[in-house]
Amino acid sequence: MITTDSTSMRQEHDALGELSVPATAYYGIHSLRAAHNFPFSGQQIHPEFIRSFAQVKHACAQTNMELGYISKVCGEAIATACMEIESGHFHNEIIVNPFQGGAGTSTNMNLNEVIANRANEILGGKRGEYMMIHPIHHVNMHQSTNDTYPTALKITALNLLMKLETHVSKLQETLQQQEINFCDIVKVGRTELTDAVPMTLGMTFGAFAEAVARDRWRIFKSRERLKKVNLGGTAIGTGLGAPREFILKATDTLKHIVGLPISRAENMVDATQNMDSFVEVSGLLKTYATNLMKISSDLRLLSSGPVTGIGEITLPPLQAGSSIMAGKINPVMPEAVTQTALRVMGNDQTITLAAALGQLELNHLLPLLAHTILESLTLLIGVTRGFAEKCIPGITANRERCQDNVEQSGALATVLVPALGYSRVERLLADAKSSKRTIREEAIIQGFASSEVMDKLLSPRRLCKLGFTFDEYCEVKNR
Repeated sequence: MITTDSTSMRQEHDALGELSVPATAYYGIHSLRAAHNFPFSGQQIHPEFIRSFAQVKHACAQTNMELGYISKVCGEAIATACMEIESGHFHNEIIVNPFQGGAGTSTNMNLNEVIANRANEILGGKRGEYMMIHPIHHVNMHQSTNDTYPTALKITALNLLMKLETHVSKLQETLQQQEINFCDIVKVGRTELTDAVPMTLGMTFGAFAEAVARDRWRIFKSRERLKKVNLGGTAIGTGLGAPREFILKATDTLKHIVGLPISRAENMVDATQNMDSFVEVSGLLKTYATNLMKISSDLRLLSSGPVTGIGEITLPPLQAGSSIMAGKINPVMPEAVTQTALRVMGNDQTITLAAALGQLELNHLLPLLAHTILESLTLLIGVTRGFAEKCIPGITANRERCQDNVEQSGALATVLVPALGYSRVERLLADAKSSKRTIREEAIIQGFASSEVMDKLLSPRRLCKLGFTFDEYCEVKNR
């Protein structure tokens, strides 16, 4: 909250004039102007982004100190302030809105001012008095928003991608466990929402697991797209205004601080103006969201009813489903997953357009791109965790319902087609319908197969095999 009480204010100056800043604030005039200019969303900069930005500032201060451009006293004070922000302190002092003009300059200056004021305080100075450590001259030395902001964004995205991969792996494991749990349950497969051929419930969850396994691999590989950073490139990637030794050293220092396999981009002009790597990563996140939506939709259908719907599985009850219909339980987790997936898909379009609309040597829409891709990553991490912990492991199979559906459906008839032919099985289905018998009963009554043979053809073990052999159908009478 920005204080406006004149008795607790300090005066700060910039090129535009003077402004009253809360005396206790670690932010300064540049941050306050931005907060006044862009009070749009009521949202805050992502905390992981703040942490990563502080790590970038830490690396730059350490590099400048080791190269002798700032004193050890100054460098260590800045580094200490950065490490405090990295550990979660002073995040409430980052007051600028994620949606801002200036390609991220407001965010960069907010960090610069908070770090400078905290570093001055560490050295015994007062907030707002920048004689010992200045936000621009010291904290921002040899830097530009245009290299620090995208570098911090890539570090944040890399960290969140690793978290997401961990949770996707857990989701894959839970789906694979249910594949094992349900491997002996025969059910009706469906195409175009109509009865198709028999399968096992384990196969359904196995297909889910396989799709998520591909997503896990995509997310792992997507990190390769973000490991090249443009730190040291300054305004447009040429490094103008920074010493060569700083440019060559800063990224290695940052690599040590963040513990990630990052490296300096070979072409920093390209890395400064082109954001296609984020579009690619976002596309892979959209792909994962697509699979999450498909799985969620299938789970809602399979658990629907339970009396008047398919009802072949039961989702774990998480909360009351209605304020008026007593005892109603809704599939709330699949619904939340679907909503998250839709948001990620929409975000992908925003990221695509933001990257495409960058002009010449800089992408002025990077704050929008940053906020949006970090939102997608955060949402997917949370919803994947919830799906893997609160939904998938608690799903139970309704064995009797699955068996009844198989027996009452014409899906069994397809099992007999290779032995009896399509036309004969079609007549068998018509006879079963007119006699109000199941296809199994009709086939046995008409002497095409014994009960034992039908059980063998419909056993889970048989359904899990790829294709059929001639010997399996010798027992079915083809007359």
